[in-house]
Amino acid sequence: MSDEETVLEDDLLEEDEQSAELFEHRRVVADAGQNPVRVDKFLMDHLRDTSRNRIQKAAEAGFIQANGKAVKSNYKVKAGDVITLMLDRPKRDWEIVPEDIPLAVVYEDADLLVVDKPAGMVVHPGAGNFSGTLVNALAWHMKDDPRYDPNDPTVGLVHRIDKDTSGLLVVAKTPEAKTGLCKQFFFHTTRRLYNALVWGPFAQDEGTIEGNIGRNPKDRLQMAMFAPDSGIGKSAVTHWRVLERLGHVTLVECRLETGRTHQIRVHMKSQGHTLFADERYGGTEILRGEITAAYKAFVRNCLSVCPRQALHARTLGFRHPSTGEEMDFSSPLPADMTALLDKWRKRPNN
Repeated sequence: MSDEETVLEDDLLEEDEQSAELFEHRRVVADAGQNPVRVDKFLMDHLRDTSRNRIQKAAEAGFIQANGKAVKSNYKVKAGDVITLMLDRPKRDWEIVPEDIPLAVVYEDADLLVVDKPAGMVVHPGAGNFSGTLVNALAWHMKDDPRYDPNDPTVGLVHRIDKDTSGLLVVAKTPEAKTGLCKQFFFHTTRRLYNALVWGPFAQDEGTIEGNIGRNPKDRLQMAMFAPDSGIGKSAVTHWRVLERLGHVTLVECRLETGRTHQIRVHMKSQGHTLFADERYGGTEILRGEITAAYKAFVRNCLSVCPRQALHARTLGFRHPSTGEEMDFSSPLPADMTALLDKWRKRPNN
């Protein structure tokens, strides 16, 4: 299996929080005598061991570019065109080395394990983080299992969450388990609930946000929401409900129907409820409340207690790929989010 097929197969699955930066994996320059041809057919002639369907999915996801701009599968390649395959993680040219890193295992059997990732831990090596990741920790944890090769893309992580998001992830030990679990994520049959502390009060107690999520054209490190009929990005649905009103901030529960890049962060920001302490999307600014010295000091103190987006993957449910049993797991709020909530609860007038 080629590197291109490996990445196309893995990275087009539903994932919770992927990197918003793109990295070049393959570059092909059309010859001077090139006749106009669809880009998916063109790449079929240049990428080994992959399928036209995978290439088309990559184009739909915005991963195929012609002369620096994303194009669809029906784009006609012309002489001199520079066609690139861009993906959301660096091209792997290193081996994943087992590292003895503490790992919070919530559940484990012969087919899979569920881990509780702390905030601050990178999930997968890449972009300057080639060690100390969850994948390195998993490699150590399963170093004595002859079936598990951390460099084999047919086993391992089924989905991801961002470095500064805490919570539950499921890992497949066998190719069969990964296939079964990936299908559940792809067809949105998993059960995922997140807790988030966001800026601002809500007029309603619950609701649904629907809007495509795609890369922000003004900032490639951010994602943005677009109208469902815009043809930009991928459809995304988030169901939310208020858990606790704390004056200028609100604790909400978010249920993911889809799993797009930065979905909760983008959907909440689109409604005027940026996640508290989410630096990338402006959550470290004071977005609600009086601008007094005392209040500024209070918010700064809150940010020091929880210096990352206040987002936690609290529950995860799926059907066991071998037994068919419905399994559900939960993770308590980590200490930093608990301390943050306590501060807002104790603030007068909340």
